[in-house]
Amino acid sequence: MSEAVRRRGRSGRLSPARMGLRDVVRVGAVGLRTRPTRALLSALGIAIGIAAMIAVVGISSSSRADLDRELAALGTNLLTVSPGQSIFGEDASLPPAAESMIERIGPVRSTSAIGVVEGASVYRSDRIPAAQTNGLATYAARLDLPAAVSATLRSGVWLNEATQQYPAVVLGDAAARRLGISRAGPEVEIIVGGERFVVVGILAPVALAENLDSAAIMGWPVAERLFGFNGHPTTVYTRSAESQVEAVRAVLGPTANPEAPNEVDVSRPSDALRAQQAAGAAFTGLLLGLGAVALLVGGVGVANTMVISVLERRGEIGLRRSLGATRGQVRTQFLAESLLLSALGGVGGILLGVLVTTGYAAYQHWPTTVPGWATAGGLAATVLIGGVAGLYPAIRAARLSPTEALAAP
Repeated sequence: MSEAVRRRGRSGRLSPARMGLRDVVRVGAVGLRTRPTRALLSALGIAIGIAAMIAVVGISSSSRADLDRELAALGTNLLTVSPGQSIFGEDASLPPAAESMIERIGPVRSTSAIGVVEGASVYRSDRIPAAQTNGLATYAARLDLPAAVSATLRSGVWLNEATQQYPAVVLGDAAARRLGISRAGPEVEIIVGGERFVVVGILAPVALAENLDSAAIMGWPVAERLFGFNGHPTTVYTRSAESQVEAVRAVLGPTANPEAPNEVDVSRPSDALRAQQAAGAAFTGLLLGLGAVALLVGGVGVANTMVISVLERRGEIGLRRSLGATRGQVRTQFLAESLLLSALGGVGGILLGVLVTTGYAAYQHWPTTVPGWATAGGLAATVLIGGVAGLYPAIRAARLSPTEALAAP
């Protein structure tokens, strides 16, 4: 054995040979090779903790990457203007000219608007009880609304110059599902405010205007003619130059309602999406805490395995000490064994965490993103756990005297 080899120093005294890194790894792996099942089960605890932490971080990062990709496609320059409340707490309204006044703002590239059509409840047929409205709203809309809110249709077509004059309606994604309508067509009709409307289109989910998902949308002229729509917009959508969004945001209220700018609410839908993402960070922190607990439990398992290993291998320890191994070399052997055991679990946990992240991201159609700091942190955690878990057993093994260890049964 290399640790039993003696060499003569300059003083003429014999001193124990030093163990190289290769020798440390080789003797540290002895316990793992001789007890593979126990080593595997102990490493499994570390692997579960690391896998949980990697998966949580990876899935959260993949979700953020998907949101960033979605916002890049939809644009973050959409601002909405809606009526707030008066100083007396009453619901305010936007002037009918709010849309045209907003169009005059220099950096504003495009505008569109919708207005709530009061008293126009939506039903699948005239046989449905009046109370069963499915919680659907009815809006009058401008023809350029899809471009303003980055909306697409999953069936049929959007309103045009002709259909906006007649009883034709486009349903939001959730509205169509609640009404049991899977496709649009001239033969598909619903009841809106007691009138029969043809469903000419069905929208796909609109990320930046979720209120449209549960709505029936008709043309501005037919809403005025059939339901006495007053022409007041309830939401005005604006697209501005990216570099001027904040500047436009500051003047939208006074421009939309010069007489009462305090009664105007201005929002940025992309901020709401980011707020939802930030709210998920608390849940991510909770899952990371659970992963840390699993990692701690795994570390306790490694420590328990190493203590038992020291008790079972006292004869081996005594033999090595009698052949010239120092206490430091024995301590190094068992500490190396603990580190190797933890490293085995850490590498397995990282691979499992990346696999789980990849599978879930693929299922959700997200880009797979696993931050480098997460894998580096996982490896660092395994080294720390291995060092702490193996320190006491290693010190205990080193303190055994050769005679005491050889006399052990």
